[in-house]
Amino acid sequence: MLTGAGEGDALIGGVAAFRIAAFKAREDAVYASRRPRTRAMLDAAPSAWLSGVPMHWMLDWPMPFPLLVEKAWKAHLRDCDGHELNDFCLGDTGSMFGHSPAPVAKAIRRQARRGLTAMLPTPDALAVGALLTERFGPFHWQMATTASDANRFALRVARAVTGRTKVLVFNGCYHGAVEETFVKLKDGKTSPKPGLVGQANDLTQHSVVVEFNDAAGLEQALAAGDIACVITEPVLTNTSMVLPEPGFLEDVRRLTRAHGTLLLIDETHTVSTGLGGYTRVHGLEPDIFVLGKPVAGGMPAAVWGLSAEVARRYGMFNAAREPGYSGIGTTLSGNPMQFAAMRACLSEVMTEKNYARMDRLAARLADGLSRVIAGRGLPWHVVRVGARVEFICAPGPLKTGAEAYASHRPHLEAAIHLGLLNRGCLIAPFHNMMLVSPVTTRKQVDALVKAFNRVTEHLTAGDLSVPKATA
Repeated sequence: MLTGAGEGDALIGGVAAFRIAAFKAREDAVYASRRPRTRAMLDAAPSAWLSGVPMHWMLDWPMPFPLLVEKAWKAHLRDCDGHELNDFCLGDTGSMFGHSPAPVAKAIRRQARRGLTAMLPTPDALAVGALLTERFGPFHWQMATTASDANRFALRVARAVTGRTKVLVFNGCYHGAVEETFVKLKDGKTSPKPGLVGQANDLTQHSVVVEFNDAAGLEQALAAGDIACVITEPVLTNTSMVLPEPGFLEDVRRLTRAHGTLLLIDETHTVSTGLGGYTRVHGLEPDIFVLGKPVAGGMPAAVWGLSAEVARRYGMFNAAREPGYSGIGTTLSGNPMQFAAMRACLSEVMTEKNYARMDRLAARLADGLSRVIAGRGLPWHVVRVGARVEFICAPGPLKTGAEAYASHRPHLEAAIHLGLLNRGCLIAPFHNMMLVSPVTTRKQVDALVKAFNRVTEHLTAGDLSVPKATA
């Protein structure tokens, strides 16, 4: 039950702003007091990294200073001060099947003695092609190192075979570092996303944005006849999670076919759905399929596949084009280490049995979080796609990217994330995403629900003083 807000106090996601600020200050103090060694190591290290970290988004975690990871195993992390954490971030899907799955680690050790890169296929590559088709469908496959690259290469093919230049994305989508997708709807018009660095091209010339779940808007955009490809996630996953309404993805397939537009399904996040991803579980029929992050069990690898018809058209295009660099491919993509890790992951880790376990525990997590939210009377909701769970600090369900953008409560979410971390549970920093892996235990799930209960208790009615033991 919500209490503690006096007259005139602002509410953020149903929680008094003063309580959020006080709780975050308390949790900052707790975090810092528990990590003297980490703080000393950061202070002593030379500032060779830009802003002090290897990747800028490592500063997006809501901590007073970065966490230094000493070890990651199964669904656990240990920091440099010896604190063990239940890891529900799992590398933001990169380690969706747990850290260093045993079959993958064994394959890496074996391949390390046989060479790391050679620009030629290996016997593992032949096996991986067959496994990809078995898991995801009869596509003609190519390798990449990241899903961003895979999407970029696939969009080049889409433009080549259609002779069109424009790409359609849904508002709130996420497809990595693909420039064509750095757009959003603003006042009903396609506009560049805010905050872009060094943007040189006018993205609105070759990108079109439509709201997710808006079949009429999609049909109107496709009617112009200049869209080469619709690139979409089956579920919006990098804002607040938005599920497709019944029939929407079927409408997307029907309309793209009617207007001669290709359909690219990016499963990089929604592979959490089940064996074969959302595409296989729900019987989608994309022209192009993309998957990155967990496909090699945590090693950098991604794949993109073309349907038989698109592969045929691309073959005709290649036969007729002038010789020269295609703009597709990077030197380290398709290296023997990728194939060794992918073969182990696809055959021994990405299994029906593991997905069934992930689904059961994720359902337990979603139910537990929902009960806490209801018990506190908070205007929040929980969404789940297989092993992927999110709590959203706004009423739901959400139907569009615009609603997803509007649902974010950055200060409230940062306070919750840090509160969970201080109680032994790590979730993704960018939004309220949690993943359950095959090696996550019921005890860990219950610990996260308990921590969530304690954090929401403090935010709504609990004591906000710093505990004496850690002050």
